[in-house]
Amino acid sequence: MKTASQRFSDAQRAQVTRAVVEAEAKTSAELVPVVATASGRYDRAEDVVGLWLTVITAVVLWIFLPGSNEDAGSWGGFPIVWQVVILIVAMAAAFVLGAVLGSRIGWLRRLFTPRREMRDEVNRRAREVFFDSRVHHTAAGSGLLLYVSLFEHQAAVIADRDVLEKLGQDVLDQLCNELIDLLRTGHPSEALCATLASAAERLAEVLPRQDDDVNELADALVTLD
Repeated sequence: MKTASQRFSDAQRAQVTRAVVEAEAKTSAELVPVVATASGRYDRAEDVVGLWLTVITAVVLWIFLPGSNEDAGSWGGFPIVWQVVILIVAMAAAFVLGAVLGSRIGWLRRLFTPRREMRDEVNRRAREVFFDSRVHHTAAGSGLLLYVSLFEHQAAVIADRDVLEKLGQDVLDQLCNELIDLLRTGHPSEALCATLASAAERLAEVLPRQDDDVNELADALVTLD
C-alpha cells in the first residue's frame, strides 16, 4: 500500500493548495486538509490471520502426514515423534507467516478488523491531528479540519467552536458524507478540492472573509505516513 505522501504528485499537492487559498478567500475560517496512510495499528488482525493459517496448516498436515498404524510391521515407517515435531514447527511457522501477511496486506487486515474499531481509530486520530496541527488554536476558533485515512477508507470533518456554532453538526456531517462519496469515485486530491469548495460556500454565508483577517495556518496539504 502506498503511503499518504506517495499518493500525491507535486501537481496534485499544488492543486489542493490552490483549493485552500480559494476557499479561504471567501471565509475567515482556516481550512486544513490532512491525509493519513492509516489511523491505527490493528494488531488484532495479525493474530487472527496467523491463527487461521495455523489451523489450516494443522488440518492439512493431519490429513497428509503418514500415520503410525499404516507403518506397523515395517522398519521404514515415519516415527510419531518426528510427526509431532514437524506439526509443531509447521504450525509455529504458519502463525508467523499469517501475522506477517496480516500486517502487510491491506485488504486482509481490513477484512479481520471490525469496521467500528476503524471508525473509532479514525475519529481519535483526527482529533489528535486537530489539536496537534494547531487547527484548534486559531484566534477566532474558526478552524476546520478535513481528515482522510487511506487504509480505513474513511474520513472525518472536525470544526472548532465558532465554525461548529455557525454551521452546526448536521452541516459538518453533510460535508463528511460528500467527501466520502467523492473519495469512492476519484483521487483524494479531487475529493479534497471539491469538498473545500463546498465548505467555503457554506462558510462564506456565516463566516465571511474580513479585511483584517490574518492567515494563521499554512495553506497546504498535510500528509501523515
